[in-house]
Amino acid sequence: RPEFDEFVARLDPSRALPPLSAPALETLAVVAYRQPVTRIEVEAVRGVRCEGVLATLIERGLVEEVGRRDAPGRPILYGTTKRFLEFFGLRSLEELPPLPETDSSETG
Repeated sequence: RPEFDEFVARLDPSRALPPLSAPALETLAVVAYRQPVTRIEVEAVRGVRCEGVLATLIERGLVEEVGRRDAPGRPILYGTTKRFLEFFGLRSLEELPPLPETDSSETG
């Protein structure tokens, strides 16, 4: 059960969550900063499909379904979990570091 993972990891470090891959971290960052967000919106930001990565993050208890968008097809909305906050040592989403400002003169 996910709520016991931290305790189990202390008793048996070999059972701790394996590190997140770069695609998982990128997807998690998009969800964290833009939640609630649909899979299509995450894919638009990342530029690649992410069904598998989202499934892994849900399985690990870091992301969850938080509702449905009131739009055609009623796409699923994703958000982070309490476990996400614990995993990164945060008390709330307000503690996320600010995103860097983008300089539009550099992009075009």
